[in-house]
Amino acid sequence: MLMARPTKHQPERGDARTRLLEAARDVVRTKGFAATSVDDLCRAAGVTKGAFFHHFESKEALGIAAAEHWSEWTGALFKAAPYHDLPDPVDRVLGYIDFRRSIIDGNVMEFTCLVGTMAQEVYGAYPALRDACAASIFGHSATIEPDIEAAMAASGIRNGWTPRSLSAHIQAVLQGAFILAKASDDPQVARDCIDHLKRYLTLLFSREGGPART
Repeated sequence: MLMARPTKHQPERGDARTRLLEAARDVVRTKGFAATSVDDLCRAAGVTKGAFFHHFESKEALGIAAAEHWSEWTGALFKAAPYHDLPDPVDRVLGYIDFRRSIIDGNVMEFTCLVGTMAQEVYGAYPALRDACAASIFGHSATIEPDIEAAMAASGIRNGWTPRSLSAHIQAVLQGAFILAKASDDPQVARDCIDHLKRYLTLLFSREGGPART
């Protein structure tokens, strides 16, 4: 999915479990899941190791909970985004892309996706954590499928591909953009990828001239 931001330079106040989840969001995006230790998480959250193991039986268990916490936070972020208010479905799809571009800000860690970061590392070693990451990514992807379906209808696109397949492609471009931004340590690379994605979608849903496309 996500990316998403913001990050916190200090863990949020609250109970130890919440502080550990917020710490995981930031530390794992900075160091990766494998390189993040329980000590790192406790230090960032300002809690003891005893508190950690009171709430989570392992680092994997925290990772699963962090993926779910990420989904809740990003779900609220995207639900409140302004593109939902646009009357035209094509504009809503393009507005979603614009919104994704607008939250690329700060250093790479601050806008990259927690669950995408973990999925790249753990898909073979931690199946339960991989599945939690998949649920987050594909759960978010499903939220834009209704707008894609409406945009297809408005543009006269009748068959050949599905809203789900295009939504997955959009997420693939976004996650790939994050990887390239990490590799180059340059957020502009991600913005450029998203700009190309918007050009593609604009052409895909173009309704100028000609009959309905298939």
